[in-house]
Amino acid sequence: MSTRKINIERLTLVSSKPFDAVISVVEQSIGRPNIAEIGRAVSDSTPFSEFERMVSRGTSALGLMLFMKLDVGAVLRKESGLSSPRAARFLIGNPLIMKEMAKHVPEAASYAPITLLVDERSDGVHLGYDKVASFLAPYGNAKALAVARDLDGKIEKLMRAAAE
Repeated sequence: MSTRKINIERLTLVSSKPFDAVISVVEQSIGRPNIAEIGRAVSDSTPFSEFERMVSRGTSALGLMLFMKLDVGAVLRKESGLSSPRAARFLIGNPLIMKEMAKHVPEAASYAPITLLVDERSDGVHLGYDKVASFLAPYGNAKALAVARDLDGKIEKLMRAAAE
């Protein structure tokens, strides 16, 4: 067993926009594919070229898709019975991007899809994301890092659009 220390870079933006407006932009900026269909295409005899087309059809202009949205705020509100805080965790990514990172650094599959957390606080709506390039930097693979930096750029663009 080995342990590796990793310094994580977290990108955080705070928006003065209402929570629902921020969530709306995030949701409009990511594709909503049929995840079950994509999962079946991975495990059955679907040719890779068809799988690529399925993924491409399910992604947004940023090349991203929604894997899952979790209402983490509901758990936080459960105890208090209040209507706040509101928070959503988005699992976002693209299996083709993950493939490009993981073929160089298998551990990259641990960080895809990524998490984007959007939560409401007293000072505004926070959007937070741990940069994949920071997870992969210790592995020292330039090809995986280039893909990770490109992914980080896509997520940052999404966050800025949602926060503005």
